[in-house]
Amino acid sequence: MPNKGTFLGMSGNQKTRQGYFAESSFLSPMQVYEIDFETLEFKLYSSTKIDFNFENYEIIQDFAISKDNTKIPAFIIKRKDLELNSKNPTILYGYGGFNISLLPVFSPKILTWVERGGVYVFANLRGGGEYGERWHKAGQKHNKQNVFDDAHAWAQHLIDNKYCSSSNLAIQGGSNGGLLAAACALQRPDLYSVSLPAAGVLDMLKYQNFTCGYQWSDEYGVATKREDFDTLYSYSPYHSIDVNVEYPAFLVTCSDLDDRVVPAHSYKFVAKLQQSKGEKPHMIRVEINSSHGASNLSKAIEEASDLFVFTLMNFK
Repeated sequence: MPNKGTFLGMSGNQKTRQGYFAESSFLSPMQVYEIDFETLEFKLYSSTKIDFNFENYEIIQDFAISKDNTKIPAFIIKRKDLELNSKNPTILYGYGGFNISLLPVFSPKILTWVERGGVYVFANLRGGGEYGERWHKAGQKHNKQNVFDDAHAWAQHLIDNKYCSSSNLAIQGGSNGGLLAAACALQRPDLYSVSLPAAGVLDMLKYQNFTCGYQWSDEYGVATKREDFDTLYSYSPYHSIDVNVEYPAFLVTCSDLDDRVVPAHSYKFVAKLQQSKGEKPHMIRVEINSSHGASNLSKAIEEASDLFVFTLMNFK
């Protein structure tokens, strides 16, 4: 592969020796290469042009050691000349579920963050599909706590290696990743300064009662079964809130027409979280006339801007 990126597909013709494949990475928008199938040599055919100096940035793949000594990979995107002095604003992003692999693909939002001196970390937590079905099952159902432990391990790894400190580290995720961002910040409020759950599954005892939630029971288990209840209750964000604890700053985002993860998860989670002690803000941002994510480019830009500003305002 030309870059540390993701293979996006290949095409060819049986009557010729030439074909084409596409790839993308955190630091390269989609590029198409022409390949000679006899020599396997390839050359750039076309690329997306963006006015950005990619040469000043780098992608590092590193591993953190989780609670049970499992090596957890992640991609770190940052400026090459960034000083590791524990002062860099850092976002830890994860998903960890449903056998979905987080792949290194281009995102202007990441560029926006790292261009201003931030560090963006894309963690491949258990529950995903990065290492096959065994990796998926290691973060599924009664093993779900492994996913949160993996994220905690990466947070500690970033702090230990002076990318950031707990006072300038945010955790972010959407949908199942929203569950991750909320649960992690509640379990370890000492590790994170900001939590950014988007369209999160936040009530693990009742999720199956709304829209397509029942389809997720193979992934989470269901609280109506005795053997699943204790596990779900142990990490369910809504039920984990202790009003006597001072939690990190939260900006919960959702959309009013989301028919996948109904916004009621976010509404009642924030309402309860606002009863906890401390002066850090616990806010909700509701996108109007959108579903499971922003419905157009302008809304996506506005949401990303709000998230970045909120995050930086709540770092020390």
